Amino acid sequence: MFKLFKYMNKNQIIMAVICLILVVAQVYFDMSIPTYMSELTYLLKTPGTEMSQIWIAGLKMLAFTIGSGALAIICGYLSARTAAGFSLSLRNAVFGKVMDMGKQDVQKFSVPSLITRTTNDVTQLQMFIAIGLQLLIKSPVMAVWAIVKILGKSWELSLITFGAVLLIIITVVVIMSLVLPRFKKVQKLVDGINRTARENLTGINVVHAYNAEGYQNEKFGKVNDDLTKTQLFNQRTFSFLSPVMTIVFNGLTLAIYWVGALLLNKIPAENVAGKMTLFSDIVVFSSYAMYVVLSFMNLIMVFMFMASALVSAKRIREVLDTKSSIVQGELMDGIDPGTIEFKNVSFKYPDSAEDQLDNISFRVNKGDVIAFIGSTGCGKTTLISLMARLYDATEGEVFVDGVNVKSYSFEGLYNKIGYITQKPVIFSGSIKDNIDFGVCKDGVSEDDINTALEISQAKEFVDKQPDGLEHQIAQAGKNLSGGQKQRLSIARSIARKPEILIFDDSFSALDYKTDAKVRSNLAKELKDTTCVIVAQRISTIKNADKIIVLDAGKVVGEGTHSELMNNCDVYKEIALSQLSQSELEEVEE
Repeated sequence: MFKLFKYMNKNQIIMAVICLILVVAQVYFDMSIPTYMSELTYLLKTPGTEMSQIWIAGLKMLAFTIGSGALAIICGYLSARTAAGFSLSLRNAVFGKVMDMGKQDVQKFSVPSLITRTTNDVTQLQMFIAIGLQLLIKSPVMAVWAIVKILGKSWELSLITFGAVLLIIITVVVIMSLVLPRFKKVQKLVDGINRTARENLTGINVVHAYNAEGYQNEKFGKVNDDLTKTQLFNQRTFSFLSPVMTIVFNGLTLAIYWVGALLLNKIPAENVAGKMTLFSDIVVFSSYAMYVVLSFMNLIMVFMFMASALVSAKRIREVLDTKSSIVQGELMDGIDPGTIEFKNVSFKYPDSAEDQLDNISFRVNKGDVIAFIGSTGCGKTTLISLMARLYDATEGEVFVDGVNVKSYSFEGLYNKIGYITQKPVIFSGSIKDNIDFGVCKDGVSEDDINTALEISQAKEFVDKQPDGLEHQIAQAGKNLSGGQKQRLSIARSIARKPEILIFDDSFSALDYKTDAKVRSNLAKELKDTTCVIVAQRISTIKNADKIIVLDAGKVVGEGTHSELMNNCDVYKEIALSQLSQSELEEVEE
């Protein structure tokens, strides 16, 4: 956990050090109070004591009490600021690390788990620092200081205090051995709660449509019950601490005064000075013994928070220590603009036994349109993911602009590529914010946005909005239709003016008329832009310069529409399943 403290900035470290110094000063004030209490007791029992002497001793006690309280308030403020600042830095670090992860790295953790680690786990560490920063230093210092003060006062009373501390330690060890293994389980169960709730909220329309509310409630209830039972066991186990501490605390006080009374009775009555000295020692011993017990109680509280914080720290470090599977190079520019080439490329997912793609080779020249078609699961999306370097090929090489994609910096590669995902991703904010999204080489002007909207056939519905480009979009584009979201995501890529546009089945949400207009605009306005299209519709890809047919991760056909109709049975079967023979003849004409 302490390795995470490197994410503290200079100001946070300074505040933490000041807090630690003030904690030691606070302990000094606290430890001085019993001394003045003893002095005050002695003065009250001593004949001839003047009132001014009592006032002086009492005012000193009051001053040290106020000083201790003031330091506690300052330390509380500084520790809270330190904890909040640390959690801010750590949360930014975790979020930044997740943003740098490759797709398969995210899948290894799962999205719900990453959300929990970024929020709940960081909060656990924040709570530990806010509380533990003071107690973790104060309690040991106070315990050692108090023990030094009572050493040599009375071996009988020291033995009683040692017994009380030993009882506390045994109780804590037993409880922590039962609870500690379950803290890790709690965090995993929180991941499960997060995952189930997220699935339900994302698919709420499907849940209602299938009348599956009862099923989903039962599913959520199960993970919720598991979490509740684990938490109840932890809390019930911890609940034994309170009565044990109360018994030890009060029992120690009673035992000290009872044994002290026996020791006083052993002193002859005529030895008044001896009785007074012993009585003062008993009062002081009682106070310091309480400080010893209180210190161990505070340490127990720290250990309770630490147990949970250690689990959270380990989960956070797993994220921060993860080395991304996708490592960027240094190049910004290629040598053959607008070209794509695959050389004997094969790819296998980390958890898969078989290759998803097998020995794929092809080349696309600048300004060409290449299309990929095939049955579901044949590897189309995986193939174009290699172009955009969402994954790296397990064998072979992928070239963009004549350079291996692994040699590019992320900025250099993504300045060349406009990637439109199969499922359109729209962010909350204005339409303009969604199109002028991220950072690109030449920036995005107002004219670029308008041109992109016209090409993608999105300008019509954008102009209908009263506030135009400033129209606000709900989270995930909930106030837009599927076709509108698709057109906006196409416009977002076009506005960047990339050398290569990749469409991952991005026309599926468009009607045939809009689909045709968008493709016509692309051919007319972006002649020098290379287009890579994954599609299910024959009508979408029929005019492509080259069509590659995939089946089970292998290339089974390559050529134009007419060529494939004559020499590729797989392509012909797909075509006949969508269009009649007469319609196909019209297409070919």
